[in-house]
Amino acid sequence: MNEPVKCLHALAHSLFTFTTYPTGHVARRRALESWYAAIQDLLETDPRPVFSLLEQDVVYGQIPLREMRGWKWSNLLASVGVQRIEFDRDLGVTVEELEEFVDDLLKRLEGRLLDSSEARQTRASGIMYGQIAIDGEDIEDGGIATAGVAFTLGDEAGAIRWLHAEISQGRGLPLAEAEAVVRTLSLAMHGEQHMLLPLLKLRQFDEYTTTHSLNVSVLAMALAEWFGLGARDVRAFGVAGLMHDLGKVKIPKEILNKPGKFDDREREIMKAHPAEGAKIILASDEHLDLAAVVAYEHHIMINGGGYPNFTFPRDCHRASKLVHVCDVYDALRTKRPYRNAWPAKKVLAYLEERSGREFDGEIAHAFSEMMRTWEPQIAYVEEDEELPGDVPSIPTT
Repeated sequence: MNEPVKCLHALAHSLFTFTTYPTGHVARRRALESWYAAIQDLLETDPRPVFSLLEQDVVYGQIPLREMRGWKWSNLLASVGVQRIEFDRDLGVTVEELEEFVDDLLKRLEGRLLDSSEARQTRASGIMYGQIAIDGEDIEDGGIATAGVAFTLGDEAGAIRWLHAEISQGRGLPLAEAEAVVRTLSLAMHGEQHMLLPLLKLRQFDEYTTTHSLNVSVLAMALAEWFGLGARDVRAFGVAGLMHDLGKVKIPKEILNKPGKFDDREREIMKAHPAEGAKIILASDEHLDLAAVVAYEHHIMINGGGYPNFTFPRDCHRASKLVHVCDVYDALRTKRPYRNAWPAKKVLAYLEERSGREFDGEIAHAFSEMMRTWEPQIAYVEEDEELPGDVPSIPTT
């Protein structure tokens, strides 16, 4: 691997590590030190390396890096105004300045900065980046196109399968990885400053839980945003959606994937998964009260039906009601061994017809309105199929 490519891979590793591990974690420092070493190796041969992030290509100086064509982070960073990155050997670069740089990039990707159109230099360091050329001349319109988000959901599906395997083998809930998946899904939904709903197609029946978890997470975040919740709450709903069926990892595969009807024993095992999921989440010793509540309540109906049964009737959490609607929508839209997938219009009609009995009326009607409004933005993709980057812009509510 040549030095420029090595440097970019180290940048990608740092970005991923920062989304996966909390502040102060040793993995963050190791990633930064590895990237720092790669930059120093590059600066030995090039005192002022410049990377330009184009729509599908990464250019080093004037040379396209063929190995980096279609690099996911190029599209993501360009979409938030970071189309050029430059290092200066004379000014020098420190690990602390790299940490500030990564923090700034992630804030941009999460939408917390408004100055993404301006060039930027971290303090007095040798790191410069932005949309505007480093020499101070504006990039002409069309000179460097702001790229769309073009990446697949294969890594995220793989991460969820691994997460489920860790839990089923008794190694606990890897929360950092779950939160990283939700962050990536959120980025995919807002890649070009408009809403996109990337929903995963089911490849095999035994992968239903993985696919369904990702889709419910996307739908829950979209609906939470439709209701006007802030970014932190939206991601909390996304984590709850991702974990709502966690208890199913305890169910034997022959029951979970049974093509026919359940017998009484199998039905009771299936009906235990909300309580099992809540136990798994609470046992993780993390601040996941909302996810635990949603895991426990997401099959309870407004009229008191569903499961588990309450000894004393009470209202469910709003997040549980919201995830319940998203859960049923994706379940009915997915082909199962015992029935074909329902058309979207039929599912939405079902949700509205049963609102006030099975579903919260306000949430069910809002979900239907959202899905009809954002219908052009819904993208059903295979795990390795690239998400669309040219769908028409529809303002978010």
